[in-house]
Amino acid sequence: MIRFGVIGTNWITESFIQAASEVEGFSLQAVYSRTEEKAKQFAVKMGAQATFIDLDAFFQTDQIDAVYIASPNALHAEQAIKCMNNGKHVMVEKAMASNTKEVKAMVKAAQKNNVLLMEALKTTHLPNFKAVKDNLHKIGPVRRYFASYCQYSSRYDAYKEGTVLNAFDPKFSNGSLMDIGIYCIYPMVALFGKPKDLKANAYMLDSGVDGQGSVIFDYEELSGAVMYSKISNSYIASEIQGEQGSIVLDNISAPTHVEIKYKDGTTENITQEQKSNTMYYEAKAFIDLIVNNKAECTINSFENSLVTASILEEARKQIGVVFPADK
Repeated sequence: MIRFGVIGTNWITESFIQAASEVEGFSLQAVYSRTEEKAKQFAVKMGAQATFIDLDAFFQTDQIDAVYIASPNALHAEQAIKCMNNGKHVMVEKAMASNTKEVKAMVKAAQKNNVLLMEALKTTHLPNFKAVKDNLHKIGPVRRYFASYCQYSSRYDAYKEGTVLNAFDPKFSNGSLMDIGIYCIYPMVALFGKPKDLKANAYMLDSGVDGQGSVIFDYEELSGAVMYSKISNSYIASEIQGEQGSIVLDNISAPTHVEIKYKDGTTENITQEQKSNTMYYEAKAFIDLIVNNKAECTINSFENSLVTASILEEARKQIGVVFPADK
C-alpha cells in the first residue's frame, strides 16, 4: 500500500481521491488544511485517518509515503520541496510551479532525495491521448497543431462583482494561461517538444492576470496555435493537421472522441474506452512508478514539465503577467 497525504480540500482533491481509490495500492491516510474544522470534515468525508493543520508536522509524519498537492500554484514549490526533503514522493497539480526557477529546484530536490516527482497533468496519461500518439504517423508529416480550451469560470462572476478569488489573483501565480492554457500547451510539448519561438497575446484583467489569450508557436516543420479563456466558452474541437489528414479531438483536456479525417474524405474512429473520472490514469501511473522504484515519469517527464514551464514563463513575459514569485 502507498499511504497518501493530501494538501488541499477542494473539489479537485476530492476528484483525485475518488479516482485513486480505484487504483490498487492506494490508501488515503492524512489530510492537511489550514483550519482544523475543514481538515476534519474532509477527512471524515473521504475516509482519511489523520488530520494536520501544521505543515511541518504533516511533512515530517511517518504515516504517509506520498503527497498529492493541490494548493495554489504559488505554494507548490515550497511545499513539494519540503515533502521531498522528508522522503515523500510528490504528485503536484498543474501548473507544477510559478516559473522555471521553481521547477528546477523541485527536480533537484527529487533527485537529491531519490523520490518521485510528477506533474499532475492528466491529459497525457489518457487512453485517447495515447491513441493520438499511436496514430500520428497516419496523417503524414504534421504541419499544424491547434488546441482550444475556453471555459467560463464561475469565479469570474465574483470577480466582476469586486471579489478577486485565487483563480484571478497574481499572488497565487494564477490566471487563464496557468489554469487553462496549460492544457493546450503541455500535450503539444509531449508530442512535438520545445518550439523554436512563440508569440503571445492576451486580454488582461485589472487584477494583473490574463482573462483569456492565445499563443502562436513556431517549430522547424510545423506551427502551433492555442486559444484559452476563463471568461468565455468555446465549443470547437482541437486538431492536429498533417499532409494526409487530421486528427480531431473533441476536448483537448480530456478527449472522449478522437477521429482521423483523411484527405480522401474517409474517417477513422480511433476513440478508446476511458473511465469517466479521467484522473484515474495519472493516479495509476504515479502509484505504479512508486511501486516499481522509478525516479521519473517518462510521460510527464522533468523535461516536459521544464519546457512547459519555460513556455508559460515566456508567454507571461510577453503579455505582462508578473507573479511575486518571479521577483
